[in-house]
Amino acid sequence: QVQLVESGGGLVQAGGSLRLSCAASGRTFSTYAMAWFRQAPGKEREFVAAISRSGGSMMYEDSVKGRFTISRDNAKNTVYLQMNSLKPEDTAAYYCARATSFGRTYPREYDYWGQGTQVTVSS
Repeated sequence: QVQLVESGGGLVQAGGSLRLSCAASGRTFSTYAMAWFRQAPGKEREFVAAISRSGGSMMYEDSVKGRFTISRDNAKNTVYLQMNSLKPEDTAAYYCARATSFGRTYPREYDYWGQGTQVTVSS
């Protein structure tokens, strides 16, 4: 059983930064692509960013390009999301998730999820 535990959320003013972390259990972390999704109240869960198994390839949702950076440390079984220039519309619960292949953007294509960490950006 894989467990994903997010941390690093909080309240920040517009223009500020946060770094989210997602720690994974198990010995197979490096064999899976990972991603971050977010879900605002009353909205569907949406793709934010993904990273390949090796960390050599990344992809981003258009609204976060140039502001967010996804990375991973396979030695630490951890994936990160550095969020800069935050906007009020970035407010949401952020979830990390595991996929068997890179490039997936639909929640149904991910098999394990963390419990989420709340990010609130004030204007």
